[in-house]
Amino acid sequence: MNTYIYRILLPNGKTRRGVLRLAVVQDESARLWLERHFDSVVLQLYRLPGLASEGGQLLSRVGLRTLSQEELSGFLRDLGVMTRAGVPLMEALSSIIEDNNSHSKRTASVARMLLAELDAGASVTQAFARFPDLFPETVRNLLLIGEETGTLDRMLLEAASHIERLTSLGRDLRRAMIYPAFVFATIFGAAAFWLYYVIPNLADLFVQMRLELPWVTRQLLQFSAWAEENIMTSVVGIIVFICLSWLVIRLSRRARNALYTLGHRLPVVRTILSSSGMAFITEYMALMIRSGINLVSCLEVMERSLGDEYYRSRIEKVSRRLERGEMLGRACRQVGGFPPMVVRMINLGEESGTLDTQLQHLADEYRARLRHLIETISEVVKPLVIIFAGAFFLILVVALLLPIYELVSQAMSGSVG
Repeated sequence: MNTYIYRILLPNGKTRRGVLRLAVVQDESARLWLERHFDSVVLQLYRLPGLASEGGQLLSRVGLRTLSQEELSGFLRDLGVMTRAGVPLMEALSSIIEDNNSHSKRTASVARMLLAELDAGASVTQAFARFPDLFPETVRNLLLIGEETGTLDRMLLEAASHIERLTSLGRDLRRAMIYPAFVFATIFGAAAFWLYYVIPNLADLFVQMRLELPWVTRQLLQFSAWAEENIMTSVVGIIVFICLSWLVIRLSRRARNALYTLGHRLPVVRTILSSSGMAFITEYMALMIRSGINLVSCLEVMERSLGDEYYRSRIEKVSRRLERGEMLGRACRQVGGFPPMVVRMINLGEESGTLDTQLQHLADEYRARLRHLIETISEVVKPLVIIFAGAFFLILVVALLLPIYELVSQAMSGSVG
């Protein structure tokens, strides 16, 4: 695949510049492609050498934004429906480009780039593989299977359904977190207002009145003074800590493994990670096995797709045992970390020859468990958040009303005397 920088003269008299990638050997072939594709005259054509060609590929993608999960699943489903009906893939992409009412500009832009890759001689797998930021490895592997087995339409629809199921779980999780996030934001906003405006003014009043303050009030005033003096240092420190932690987790697999291992030991987090991990692993394996991929290749692909390092390390160990000739269920039991139900159903599937069916049953079960767990957590979190908010404001009210009550008592005793 060569990268060219070109300048052409269009039929309307205007010139156009751009970057072009073509699977050609001779530059003259690229010149003929430009003349045919744009009905133009080539004024300049320069092939980038070596590493500069990869830079040209990046240059051609400047300004391209990633698709949302909903846009990606809709894009794949539209392609699957049209190709299943007998529409060639390139014509299906052209239809998406032309249909401005049903598709966003980002989707049309992606379809345009894929069409250019296919028109330049790339295979379907190669065209999608050149945009790893747009298409997850799961999708790319399914399309590779579809192209090799002649079932591209089915794999497009399978990929769309897979993305839709993941999107549904993520949407449920976000919906469950909206209420506590809103409440906590309100609490922190109210706390900031009291700490930086109300409490300092009341502190000056208490000093002027020479009141003997209760312990809880003194602690609150000290915390308010400390926060007012160290706010910038605290904020910068928190931001730096978050950024450094993110970099360490991003760059160090050992750190990610330690983080996920800790998560799999915490009570509630462990259930969420286990259910989501098992749902992804079993569904992905079911898709691969139904497509005719052997187990070793399936596990190798899954190693690159998994984000949970806890399960990734175990999948690696299971894969090595399979290479030595062991059965999948036995390997999972010996490696550990997989729920007993999963191991039993895998054993049953291997014995009866229905492994893909058993894995799909497991995927459905763990998706249902995860959805139920998210709903339960949402209902449990709401009263906990209310209790936290009530306790916080109760401390504020008690700490500030006690001195005011003392002040009123002194005033009333003075007026009586």
